[in-house]
Amino acid sequence: MILASCSTCTFGPPSGLLRGLTKHGEAVEGLWRMGFGFVEVGSVTPQPQPGNPRPRVFRLTADAAVINRAAGGAILGVNLGKNKHSEDHERDYSLGVHKFGALADYLVVNVSSPNTPGLRTLQNRDKLEKLVEAVVVARDSLPGTHRPPLLLKIAPDLTLSDMQDIASVALEKKIDGLIVTNTTVLRPASLSSPEREEVGGLSGQPLKDLSTRVIKEMYRLTKGQVPIIGVGGVASGRDAYEKIRAGASLVQLYTGLVYHGPPLVTKITDELEVLLRHDGFKSVGEAVGADVSSK
Repeated sequence: MILASCSTCTFGPPSGLLRGLTKHGEAVEGLWRMGFGFVEVGSVTPQPQPGNPRPRVFRLTADAAVINRAAGGAILGVNLGKNKHSEDHERDYSLGVHKFGALADYLVVNVSSPNTPGLRTLQNRDKLEKLVEAVVVARDSLPGTHRPPLLLKIAPDLTLSDMQDIASVALEKKIDGLIVTNTTVLRPASLSSPEREEVGGLSGQPLKDLSTRVIKEMYRLTKGQVPIIGVGGVASGRDAYEKIRAGASLVQLYTGLVYHGPPLVTKITDELEVLLRHDGFKSVGEAVGADVSSK
Protein backbone atom coordinates (compact mmCIF):
# COMPACT_ATOMS: atom_id res chain seq x y z
CA MET A 1 0.00 0.00 0.00
CA ILE A 2 1.24 3.45 -0.79
CA LEU A 3 0.15 6.42 1.24
CA ALA A 4 -0.67 9.20 -1.19
CA SER A 5 2.15 11.64 -1.89
CA CYS A 6 4.69 9.43 -0.14
CA SER A 7 7.00 7.52 -2.41
CA THR A 8 8.97 6.31 0.61
CA CYS A 9 5.99 4.94 2.57
CA THR A 10 5.27 1.48 1.23
CA PHE A 11 3.08 -0.29 3.77
CA GLY A 12 3.17 -4.07 4.16
CA PRO A 13 0.47 -5.63 6.37
CA PRO A 14 -2.50 -3.24 6.61
CA SER A 15 -2.53 -3.26 10.43
CA GLY A 16 -0.58 -0.70 12.44
CA LEU A 17 -0.08 0.13 16.10
CA LEU A 18 -1.91 3.19 17.34
CA ARG A 19 -0.04 5.88 19.24
CA GLY A 20 -0.35 5.78 23.01
CA LEU A 21 0.94 2.27 23.65
CA THR A 22 4.54 3.38 23.05
CA LYS A 23 4.51 7.09 23.87
CA HIS A 24 8.29 7.31 24.24
CA GLY A 25 9.14 4.92 21.41
CA GLU A 26 11.02 2.44 23.61
CA ALA A 27 9.56 -0.73 22.10
CA VAL A 28 9.38 0.07 18.39
CA GLU A 29 11.59 -2.75 17.09
CA GLY A 30 9.83 -5.38 19.20
CA LEU A 31 6.44 -4.16 18.00
CA TRP A 32 7.55 -4.35 14.37
CA ARG A 33 8.54 -7.97 14.96
CA MET A 34 5.00 -8.70 16.12
CA GLY A 35 3.89 -8.24 12.52
CA PHE A 36 2.71 -4.64 12.38
CA GLY A 37 3.07 -2.96 9.02
CA PHE A 38 3.62 0.39 10.73
CA VAL A 39 4.10 1.68 14.28
CA GLU A 40 3.10 5.12 15.52
CA VAL A 41 4.70 6.65 18.62
CA GLY A 42 3.58 9.55 20.78
CA SER A 43 1.85 11.82 21.26
CA VAL A 44 4.98 13.93 21.64
CA THR A 45 4.93 17.52 22.88
CA PRO A 46 7.58 20.26 22.72
CA GLN A 47 8.06 20.30 26.50
CA PRO A 48 7.91 17.36 28.94
CA GLN A 49 4.70 17.23 30.92
CA PRO A 50 3.39 14.82 33.55
CA GLY A 51 0.64 12.40 32.65
CA ASN A 52 -2.69 12.33 34.43
CA PRO A 53 -2.70 10.87 37.96
CA ARG A 54 -2.72 7.07 38.15
CA PRO A 55 -4.74 5.00 37.64
CA ARG A 56 -5.40 6.36 34.15
CA VAL A 57 -6.24 3.28 32.08
CA PHE A 58 -9.38 1.32 32.85
CA ARG A 59 -10.45 -2.00 31.36
CA LEU A 60 -14.17 -2.27 30.72
CA THR A 61 -13.89 -6.04 30.34
CA ALA A 62 -17.61 -6.71 29.92
CA ASP A 63 -17.68 -4.22 27.05
CA ALA A 64 -14.33 -5.14 25.41
CA ALA A 65 -13.36 -1.51 25.85
CA VAL A 66 -10.75 0.71 27.45
CA ILE A 67 -11.00 4.22 28.88
CA ASN A 68 -7.70 6.03 29.07
CA ARG A 69 -6.53 9.40 30.18
CA ALA A 70 -2.94 8.34 29.70
CA ALA A 71 -0.35 10.32 29.82
CA GLY A 72 13.79 -0.63 11.39
CA GLY A 73 12.36 -2.11 8.47
CA ALA A 74 8.78 -0.98 9.04
CA ILE A 75 7.05 2.37 8.77
CA LEU A 76 7.48 4.71 11.73
CA GLY A 77 4.94 7.43 12.40
CA VAL A 78 5.26 10.18 14.99
CA ASN A 79 2.09 11.59 16.54
CA LEU A 80 2.43 15.30 17.39
CA GLY A 81 0.55 17.09 20.13
CA LYS A 82 0.57 20.38 22.01
CA ASN A 83 1.38 21.06 25.62
CA LYS A 84 -1.71 21.33 27.79
CA HIS A 85 -1.13 24.93 28.86
CA SER A 86 0.53 26.23 25.71
CA GLU A 87 -0.90 29.42 24.25
CA ASP A 88 0.74 28.92 20.84
CA HIS A 89 -0.46 25.64 19.37
CA GLU A 90 0.85 26.43 15.88
CA ARG A 91 4.35 26.81 17.32
CA ASP A 92 4.01 23.57 19.32
CA TYR A 93 3.13 21.48 16.29
CA SER A 94 5.73 23.20 14.11
CA LEU A 95 8.42 22.44 16.69
CA GLY A 96 7.36 18.80 16.54
CA VAL A 97 7.69 18.81 12.77
CA HIS A 98 11.21 20.25 12.95
CA LYS A 99 12.25 17.83 15.71
CA PHE A 100 10.94 14.61 14.19
CA GLY A 101 10.53 15.36 10.49
CA ALA A 102 13.86 13.82 9.53
CA LEU A 103 13.17 10.64 11.53
CA ALA A 104 9.52 9.93 10.76
CA ASP A 105 8.05 8.22 7.72
CA TYR A 106 4.87 10.19 8.44
CA LEU A 107 3.73 12.80 10.96
CA VAL A 108 0.33 12.99 12.63
CA VAL A 109 -1.21 16.32 13.60
CA ASN A 110 -3.36 15.16 16.49
CA VAL A 111 -6.16 17.67 17.13
CA SER A 112 -8.58 15.23 18.69
CA SER A 113 -7.29 13.83 21.98
CA PRO A 114 -10.01 14.22 24.62
CA ASN A 115 -7.32 14.35 27.33
CA THR A 116 -5.83 17.73 26.38
CA PRO A 117 -8.16 20.59 27.42
CA GLY A 118 -9.44 22.59 24.46
CA LEU A 119 -7.56 20.55 21.87
CA ARG A 120 -10.64 19.53 19.91
CA THR A 121 -11.50 23.16 19.22
CA LEU A 122 -8.58 23.08 16.75
CA GLN A 123 -10.87 21.06 14.48
CA ASN A 124 -12.90 24.23 13.87
CA ARG A 125 -12.36 25.39 10.30
CA ASP A 126 -10.59 28.72 10.91
CA LYS A 127 -8.19 27.32 13.51
CA LEU A 128 -7.60 24.17 11.49
CA GLU A 129 -6.75 26.07 8.30
CA LYS A 130 -4.14 28.18 10.12
CA LEU A 131 -2.69 25.16 11.90
CA VAL A 132 -2.39 23.09 8.73
CA GLU A 133 -0.78 26.00 6.90
CA ALA A 134 1.78 26.35 9.71
CA VAL A 135 2.75 22.67 9.81
CA VAL A 136 2.97 22.47 6.01
CA VAL A 137 5.38 25.42 6.02
CA ALA A 138 7.40 23.72 8.77
CA ARG A 139 7.45 20.42 6.87
CA ASP A 140 8.45 22.05 3.59
CA SER A 141 11.29 23.94 5.29
CA LEU A 142 12.97 20.78 6.60
CA PRO A 143 16.60 20.40 5.51
CA GLY A 144 17.39 17.79 2.90
CA THR A 145 14.90 16.13 0.58
CA HIS A 146 12.79 14.10 3.02
CA ARG A 147 9.25 15.49 3.28
CA PRO A 148 7.17 13.21 5.51
CA PRO A 149 3.45 13.09 4.76
CA LEU A 150 1.20 14.99 7.16
CA LEU A 151 -1.86 13.19 8.49
CA LEU A 152 -4.67 14.78 10.47
CA LYS A 153 -6.22 12.80 13.32
CA ILE A 154 -9.86 13.64 14.02
CA ALA A 155 -12.46 12.85 16.67
CA PRO A 156 -15.49 10.57 16.32
CA ASP A 157 -17.76 13.04 18.12
CA LEU A 158 -18.31 15.35 15.15
CA THR A 159 -21.36 16.88 13.53
CA LEU A 160 -21.87 16.63 9.78
CA SER A 161 -20.93 20.31 9.54
CA ASP A 162 -17.68 19.60 11.40
CA MET A 163 -16.84 16.78 9.01
CA GLN A 164 -17.62 18.94 5.99
CA ASP A 165 -15.25 21.64 7.26
CA ILE A 166 -12.46 19.14 7.94
CA ALA A 167 -12.91 17.53 4.52
CA SER A 168 -12.73 20.94 2.83
CA VAL A 169 -9.54 21.87 4.67
CA ALA A 170 -7.98 18.47 3.92
CA LEU A 171 -8.67 18.87 0.21
CA GLU A 172 -7.77 22.56 -0.06
CA LYS A 173 -4.54 22.29 1.92
CA LYS A 174 -3.62 18.93 0.38
CA ILE A 175 -3.34 17.00 3.62
CA ASP A 176 -1.73 13.62 2.86
CA GLY A 177 -4.12 11.54 4.94
CA LEU A 178 -6.66 11.33 7.75
CA ILE A 179 -6.68 9.12 10.84
CA VAL A 180 -10.30 8.37 11.69
CA THR A 181 -10.92 8.32 14.62
CA ASN A 182 -9.58 9.11 18.06
CA THR A 183 -11.36 7.89 21.22
CA THR A 184 -14.85 9.08 22.12
CA VAL A 185 -16.07 11.08 25.11
CA LEU A 186 -19.54 9.58 24.69
CA ARG A 187 -20.73 6.76 26.94
CA PRO A 188 -23.15 4.47 25.08
CA ALA A 189 -26.10 3.21 27.11
CA SER A 190 -24.98 -0.34 26.33
CA LEU A 191 -21.92 -0.08 28.61
CA SER A 192 -22.24 -2.36 31.62
CA SER A 193 -18.82 -2.19 33.29
CA PRO A 194 -18.65 -0.30 36.61
CA GLU A 195 -15.74 1.77 35.26
CA ARG A 196 -17.89 3.26 32.50
CA GLU A 197 -18.14 6.66 34.23
CA GLU A 198 -14.37 7.18 34.44
CA VAL A 199 -13.16 10.34 32.72
CA GLY A 200 -11.18 9.87 29.52
CA GLY A 201 -11.41 8.59 25.98
CA LEU A 202 -13.37 5.41 25.35
CA SER A 203 -11.93 2.96 22.82
CA GLY A 204 -12.60 -0.62 21.75
CA GLN A 205 -15.81 -2.31 20.66
CA PRO A 206 -18.19 0.49 21.79
CA LEU A 207 -16.32 2.84 19.42
CA LYS A 208 -16.32 0.48 16.43
CA ASP A 209 -19.56 1.40 14.66
CA LEU A 210 -19.22 5.12 15.40
CA SER A 211 -15.73 5.30 13.92
CA THR A 212 -16.78 3.28 10.89
CA ARG A 213 -19.62 5.72 10.20
CA VAL A 214 -17.21 8.65 10.38
CA ILE A 215 -14.77 6.85 8.06
CA LYS A 216 -17.54 6.33 5.53
CA GLU A 217 -18.65 9.97 5.74
CA MET A 218 -15.11 11.34 5.44
CA TYR A 219 -14.41 9.07 2.46
CA ARG A 220 -17.58 10.37 0.81
CA LEU A 221 -16.86 14.01 1.59
CA THR A 222 -13.29 13.80 0.30
CA LYS A 223 -14.42 11.77 -2.75
CA GLY A 224 -11.84 9.14 -1.87
CA GLN A 225 -9.01 11.56 -2.64
CA VAL A 226 -7.53 11.61 0.88
CA PRO A 227 -6.23 8.26 2.21
CA ILE A 228 -7.75 7.21 5.52
CA ILE A 229 -6.35 5.12 8.35
CA GLY A 230 -9.26 3.56 10.22
CA VAL A 231 -9.19 3.25 14.00
CA GLY A 232 -11.70 2.10 16.58
CA GLY A 233 -12.72 -1.36 17.76
CA VAL A 234 -10.57 -3.39 15.37
CA ALA A 235 -10.27 -6.83 16.99
CA SER A 236 -10.66 -9.18 14.01
CA GLY A 237 -10.19 -9.43 10.28
CA ARG A 238 -13.92 -8.75 9.90
CA ASP A 239 -13.60 -5.49 11.87
CA ALA A 240 -10.70 -4.39 9.68
CA TYR A 241 -12.59 -5.36 6.53
CA GLU A 242 -15.61 -3.26 7.53
CA LYS A 243 -13.40 -0.21 7.93
CA ILE A 244 -11.67 -0.87 4.62
CA ARG A 245 -14.99 -1.18 2.79
CA ALA A 246 -16.07 2.07 4.49
CA GLY A 247 -13.05 3.86 3.03
CA ALA A 248 -9.95 3.07 5.08
CA SER A 249 -6.77 2.04 3.29
CA LEU A 250 -5.10 0.93 6.53
CA VAL A 251 -6.21 0.22 10.11
CA GLN A 252 -4.65 0.71 13.53
CA LEU A 253 -5.01 -1.33 16.73
CA TYR A 254 -4.85 -0.48 20.41
CA THR A 255 -7.58 -1.89 22.65
CA GLY A 256 -7.74 -5.15 20.69
CA LEU A 257 -4.21 -5.93 21.86
CA VAL A 258 -5.28 -5.50 25.48
CA TYR A 259 -7.83 -8.30 25.18
CA HIS A 260 -6.30 -10.55 22.50
CA GLY A 261 -2.55 -10.01 22.75
CA PRO A 262 0.16 -10.08 20.05
CA PRO A 263 -1.32 -12.99 18.04
CA LEU A 264 -4.12 -10.63 16.99
CA VAL A 265 -1.84 -8.89 14.47
CA THR A 266 -1.27 -11.90 12.21
CA LYS A 267 -4.81 -13.16 12.89
CA ILE A 268 -6.26 -9.98 11.39
CA THR A 269 -4.01 -10.22 8.33
CA ASP A 270 -4.95 -13.87 7.72
CA GLU A 271 -8.67 -13.33 8.22
CA LEU A 272 -8.64 -10.25 6.02
CA GLU A 273 -7.03 -12.16 3.17
CA VAL A 274 -9.80 -14.76 3.31
CA LEU A 275 -12.53 -12.10 3.28
CA LEU A 276 -10.98 -10.26 0.35
CA ARG A 277 -10.72 -13.42 -1.71
CA HIS A 278 -14.28 -14.44 -0.85
CA ASP A 279 -15.59 -11.15 -2.25
CA GLY A 280 -13.39 -11.28 -5.33
CA PHE A 281 -10.89 -8.60 -4.38
CA LYS A 282 -7.26 -9.14 -5.34
CA SER A 283 -5.94 -6.53 -2.89
CA VAL A 284 -6.96 -4.27 -0.04
CA GLY A 285 -6.84 -1.33 -2.44
CA GLU A 286 -9.65 -2.79 -4.55
CA ALA A 287 -11.92 -3.03 -1.51
CA VAL A 288 -11.34 0.49 -0.17
CA GLY A 289 -14.64 2.36 -0.12
CA ALA A 290 -16.60 -0.52 -1.64
CA ASP A 291 -19.59 0.16 0.61
CA VAL A 292 -19.57 3.82 -0.36
CA SER A 293 -18.97 3.40 -4.08
CA SER A 294 -21.74 0.84 -4.43
CA LYS A 295 -24.43 3.34 -3.33
